[in-house]
Amino acid sequence: MSKPDALLVDVAALVESGQSTQMSLTVVTGGAVITGRLAPEAVWRLRVSEVLTDSDALGEFSAVFHTHAKRDEPPTHLHFHVARILQGTVGIPETGGMYRVAIKDISAWTVGDFSYSDH
Repeated sequence: MSKPDALLVDVAALVESGQSTQMSLTVVTGGAVITGRLAPEAVWRLRVSEVLTDSDALGEFSAVFHTHAKRDEPPTHLHFHVARILQGTVGIPETGGMYRVAIKDISAWTVGDFSYSDH
């Protein structure tokens, strides 16, 4: 999408204002389907920073995620945690990952996350 979906921007703003990590969303972006829970950017940055800090090879990148200026403008990105990229009947990674997606690049979305099972 060249212009961000105003309703999706409102959803992102509500997540940011409430500091909640319970809103589940599924989006289509660049042909990929990503499903999971939204997190406020500050929470997402902190979690990514923690993961990087624990890495011997990537620890030096942790500091990049520490800084976050509070913005007065509407959100431009969704921040997913416990999220998966759906590929056929499989979610990658199985345990969920951290994804940042530009709202303007989302071509479709729905409230809720998809679950899958081999049973």
